[in-house]
Amino acid sequence: MNTKDRLICGLDVDSVAKAEALVTRLGDSVTFYKIGYQLVFNGGLPFAQDLARSGKKIFLDMKLHDIGNTVTKAVEAIAGMGMTFLTVHAFPQTMRAAVEGARGSDLKILAVTVMTSYDDADLAEAGYRQSVSELVAQRVAQAMSIGVPGLILSPEEAVSTRNKVGDSMLLVTPGVRPAGSDSGDQKRVMTPGDAIRAGADHLVVARPIVAAPDPKAAAEAIQAEIAAAAESVPV
Repeated sequence: MNTKDRLICGLDVDSVAKAEALVTRLGDSVTFYKIGYQLVFNGGLPFAQDLARSGKKIFLDMKLHDIGNTVTKAVEAIAGMGMTFLTVHAFPQTMRAAVEGARGSDLKILAVTVMTSYDDADLAEAGYRQSVSELVAQRVAQAMSIGVPGLILSPEEAVSTRNKVGDSMLLVTPGVRPAGSDSGDQKRVMTPGDAIRAGADHLVVARPIVAAPDPKAAAEAIQAEIAAAAESVPV
């Protein structure tokens, strides 16, 4: 894996014009971008396709969850757009439908285990009896059995998950914050270097780059931290 591809910058802005300006400022410091609801619903899908055609890798963060046929047909459509990653929620029926929709394409499905803005109290409020770690473990096992290629999980669950899945699945971690950064609405966080050492393949970072006075310098600092941490991880 190209070390630069391990950083995924979240284009969490509210217009294509702002996204274009940010991509221009970042230049070759970022090769991989995440595009989610905020930009998608402001004209971001054509922009995502344009970025993919320009050679950038795109993580389309849609967190699909619907009846099986709807998910399969949606994934089939997305598979033709040149995207690299697509998220779905880690419910077994949804994961099976997404894997079917991506079959025969280069699109990799990432199953969202438990949102990084949730903690045990949030799960209890939603009616779950498991802790975050227990629910993540259950969903990891289900995703493995279904054949999902990758997972979205917090850095806190990366070590135990990597030990369970080995090299068979990609681990993509939001909730990454450089030392000293505000955690915002994230509740399960880790620094970039620590997340790589914990076993993450890709780190999703948005606000610490997007809101930085110098986004390119912020991205380059994170890239340097990732590269240094990757060198210390045994192959």
